[in-house]
Amino acid sequence: MTDDQSRLEALEAMPIDDADGRALATLRRIYEVGDPVPPSLLERVKFAITLDDLEAEVARLQREADTEPVAARSEDVLKAQTVTFTSETLTTMVTITPLATGGVRLDGWATPGAGLGVELRVGETTLRTTADEDGRFVFEHVEHGLAQLVLRQNGGGEGDHAVITPAIEI
Repeated sequence: MTDDQSRLEALEAMPIDDADGRALATLRRIYEVGDPVPPSLLERVKFAITLDDLEAEVARLQREADTEPVAARSEDVLKAQTVTFTSETLTTMVTITPLATGGVRLDGWATPGAGLGVELRVGETTLRTTADEDGRFVFEHVEHGLAQLVLRQNGGGEGDHAVITPAIEI
């Protein structure tokens, strides 16, 4: 072992002191300015970690389009957005309609969808409903944020086959 290696090992074994803390704080500021963490990264990581069913089928985002303007009481025109997800076993279309009071209304249709358990995850919130006999489901008021749907056959029991959509910003 060389003298340089011995000195390096001795430094590594020492506890972190104030000088080390200042150097790390400076390094952190450099990265915060030069290569900041994307604003939605934390939410995306949480979605990825919280998938309860690793055997779930993952749907693909098929289409995202603006639809007709939605009437509002103010002069602002709100636009609804339609998103379609497809998987081997399920097709789901959702219309996201901005509400004048803030948040959105989410209307969805799934095929096949009768009795489908529908879970909507937005941030730390999870909303649940069941699709009617035509595969229709509604979430009346949803806060803005990164959202993901989990759709389960037979009303959504834990052992049921799940289809998970990619996360989208609503």
